[in-house]
Amino acid sequence: MSAKNNVTMEKLTALCKRRGFIFPTCDIYGGFANSYSYGPYGTELKNNIKKLWWKKFVQDRPDMVGIDGPILLHPKLWEASGHTESFNDAMIDCKKCKKRFRADHLVEELTGQDMEGELEKINKTLKKLKAKCPECGASDWTAAKNFNMMFQTQMNGFEGSVYLRPETAGAIFVEFKNIVDSMRVKVPFGIAQIGKAFRNEIVAGNFIFRLREFEQMEIEYFIDPLVEWKDLFEQWLQLQEEFIMEVGADKKNLRRYEHPKAKLSHYSKKTIDIEYRYPFGFKELFGLAHRTDFDLTAHSKKSNQKLEYFDPVKNRRYTPHVLEPTFGLDRTILVALLSAYREEKLEKETRVFLDFPKKIAPVKAAIFPLLKNKKELVKKAKEVFDGLKEKFALEFDDHGNIGKRYRRQDEIGTPYCITIDFDSLKDNTVTIRERNSMKQERIKIKELNDYLNKGIAKG
Repeated sequence: MSAKNNVTMEKLTALCKRRGFIFPTCDIYGGFANSYSYGPYGTELKNNIKKLWWKKFVQDRPDMVGIDGPILLHPKLWEASGHTESFNDAMIDCKKCKKRFRADHLVEELTGQDMEGELEKINKTLKKLKAKCPECGASDWTAAKNFNMMFQTQMNGFEGSVYLRPETAGAIFVEFKNIVDSMRVKVPFGIAQIGKAFRNEIVAGNFIFRLREFEQMEIEYFIDPLVEWKDLFEQWLQLQEEFIMEVGADKKNLRRYEHPKAKLSHYSKKTIDIEYRYPFGFKELFGLAHRTDFDLTAHSKKSNQKLEYFDPVKNRRYTPHVLEPTFGLDRTILVALLSAYREEKLEKETRVFLDFPKKIAPVKAAIFPLLKNKKELVKKAKEVFDGLKEKFALEFDDHGNIGKRYRRQDEIGTPYCITIDFDSLKDNTVTIRERNSMKQERIKIKELNDYLNKGIAKG
């Protein structure tokens, strides 16, 4: 029987905890505010996805450079970008149980309508429908009010409030001049960054879909304002879809949602979300926005610095416009896990395995000595491990019988398992078993390097 993707959020979160992908943070204290820690395999998966993204969008492109900006940035940056004044969510409190909720999310669940930013309509709708609290069932609410979502802190030697960055874009814009002056870039060009961002918003379940502390992979792509941009916009959308499919997503689970003009952010000429069909419905995965010249112009005015580009060929100086492809790393990881989950009915059991594309699998091959109490087998297995570890992420596993080891590696998503047995001591061959098909074949130890290289390259 063929394997099926019978995934649910409950099955996935249980597997992630059991197999060391993702743990609830501070679990010994009862957890903490929908926060999660990436375990050993989750960290490897995360790093592999970041490397794949960086290779595709930075290293392989002559029109891209990368930076790594700080989390704490000058407060004037957030004043210029509008975050200090307008980076708000409508919040509402239940008077009975004192729980706080996103008011627009309550309205959307009740009506299917997106009323983000429409405070008056939200209050009227909740009152009219006598919305019940998801926590206690009461219908006694405070009025919905806007709350700024930036985390506020203090810095020694600096008067006034400092904020944890709510997005990575700010660090890119304030380094625009330095990049232009130091890197000899030519428009169109992009600046990429991977980093943490923080939003003090209401987080309600769905695992790592929405977090207060999250990681973004973001690009600001600077273009000539006089050049037609719509084809380039479409190209970036296709590249974003291409990337998530490289991570394992099925195209049938993707769709595009264009923000209506009335809902566009103040800086945006056009915004399209790439949505994914999660077990809880279609929700945003990536975004692409045409930010015009809003950011560079705003920072130029606030800082009294010229943030312009000079085109020596056309003898023209101008403020570039910006296309912004944004990739949520945590959501990418969630989609990779959801897409990889498989269940397969065998004679006496159901086999669960993660069908990761091999290039992002946390472990590429597991090395098994057939028996852990036979020193000669363990020694040979360690020799095989040492011969491959320079090029591949490996795991040495000698716990339990071979069947249990296979199941453990299946749930981790390991593409290949290599067993060293008594015949290995005689003829320097091993049994290699492929994850999806479970087919086994006998090959020479000296051929393992090429075998793994070719198998991983095929994906």
